[in-house]
Amino acid sequence: MKSAIQEWILNAARKAHAAGVLPSDLFPAVEVDEPKSDAHGDFATNFAMLSTKSQKLAPRKIAQALVDHLSDPEGRLARVEIAGPGFINFYLQPWAWPPVVAQVLAQDERYGASNIGQGQRIQVEFVSANPTGPLHVGHGRGAAVGDSVARILSLCGYDVQREYYINDSGRQIQTLGRSVILRARQALGEELAFPEDCYPGDYVRDIAQDVLAEKGADFIRQADDAAVLYCARFAAGKIIAGIRQDLEQFGIGFDLWFSEQSLFDSGEVAHSLEELKAREVVYLQEGAWWFKTTAYGDEKDRVVVRQNGQTTYFASDIAYHRNKLRRGFERIIDVWGADHHGYIPRMTAAVEAAGGRREQFQVLLVQLVSLLRGGQPVAMGKRSGDFVTLKEVLDEVGRDAARFIFLTRDYVTPLDFDLEVAKQKSNDNPVYYVQYVHARIASILRKAQEQAVADVAWNAAAGRRLVEAEEIQLIKALARYPEVVAAAANALAPHRITFFLMQLAALFHAYYNKHRVLTEDSDLTLARLCLVLAVQKTIRNGLTLLGVTAPEQM
Repeated sequence: MKSAIQEWILNAARKAHAAGVLPSDLFPAVEVDEPKSDAHGDFATNFAMLSTKSQKLAPRKIAQALVDHLSDPEGRLARVEIAGPGFINFYLQPWAWPPVVAQVLAQDERYGASNIGQGQRIQVEFVSANPTGPLHVGHGRGAAVGDSVARILSLCGYDVQREYYINDSGRQIQTLGRSVILRARQALGEELAFPEDCYPGDYVRDIAQDVLAEKGADFIRQADDAAVLYCARFAAGKIIAGIRQDLEQFGIGFDLWFSEQSLFDSGEVAHSLEELKAREVVYLQEGAWWFKTTAYGDEKDRVVVRQNGQTTYFASDIAYHRNKLRRGFERIIDVWGADHHGYIPRMTAAVEAAGGRREQFQVLLVQLVSLLRGGQPVAMGKRSGDFVTLKEVLDEVGRDAARFIFLTRDYVTPLDFDLEVAKQKSNDNPVYYVQYVHARIASILRKAQEQAVADVAWNAAAGRRLVEAEEIQLIKALARYPEVVAAAANALAPHRITFFLMQLAALFHAYYNKHRVLTEDSDLTLARLCLVLAVQKTIRNGLTLLGVTAPEQM
């Protein structure tokens, strides 16, 4: 309906200009909103006030000219009013809303889809946790955000690739290897201090036992660089396998797992640095090589090769993002933890220096998760050593609850995740509150079949029976869904889908508590079955964007 009203207003403005009532043919974009109060109509526009600069007229005079020249050939408008300084409020006939139900039923799984992306190639890189330990709860929130962003963009016509960057090179991998060696030597009876910079979790002890079983004690006791490297790669392989398994349990899949080490093996890191040196973007100072990131807006230049000749993480990140650009991605979206905020300017500089545009690169910073149990902080996990793993949460509350709750708030704000609430089968649990609507409607449809109402097919005549205030409110919400999806895609904000689903669920509960769906009136029953089926399909579609299932029974 919004697009129809926008067209009516623009046509009215053109007619008013042609009639000489409006002096200018320059018109602003037509903005149409839903008023907060039903008393102000179904829709409203401030178009008249936005037009004062070009028309040189008072906004109420412009509004009156628009209303006088407004054409509604199908008669969907009940009335139009001018309010306040020049708002125009539109009140629709009740029968103008039910066709939305027919649209939902016809489009089914594609309801909410659009082509705003027009096939633009986007890469979404997310999780990308170092293969030095299991995924923790914070990684889980980032995974839910990245995957849902990718799902929403795909539905809106973008060509999306999901990618995991494996940091399998550098100092942290060497530290992992040393950690395994030390734990293995301790297992052999040696009394050794365990350094604070090593990884303390029980998972390292398990990997050390695996290495001992495979290579033997003599290999471990030599503890030379070759042994450390072997242990590092062995451990990283084990941990990556565990990460893949955890993500699969979480419903997350990637189109590509990209190895950092492959950038060194292929010579891409060295090549990108040589190219930047040739352009004098990378320069030598005091024995180290520096990237001139200040030329691209960073607060200071950054080291890419240390005095000892070793490259920094920044050097491989430069090569990686140059690789992304060469693969033809028109937009690059990285999902990072909030502690990486300071890294954004230098990576933006790297993208720009590689020939990309600043606006081509975007980082979603996901804030921390505080894990609670009955309102109290949860103790750290035993296996990880200093955090609660994603697997521990999934094993306790399940994939659906975890994903939905991770997305109940905007990722730019911290999140309290209460394990006890996530397990409740009550309205206090947001995922249960929404999923229950889908299951309840499935139950209604099964009961309708038992009563020989087998074919729930839209009938325009029956649809005119949907006149109750709660029915109109439900249909209005359904009509908003495509706009919500498009807004979530534009803002990269999956929590908008979550909020919408909770609002739709609340409207359904209010409707179901007041009105019977299965009645003695066959036309009314058919209309209401179509309505609740449209609600069910929309909830299923929204849950799918969040990576959450839509159960038939609960």
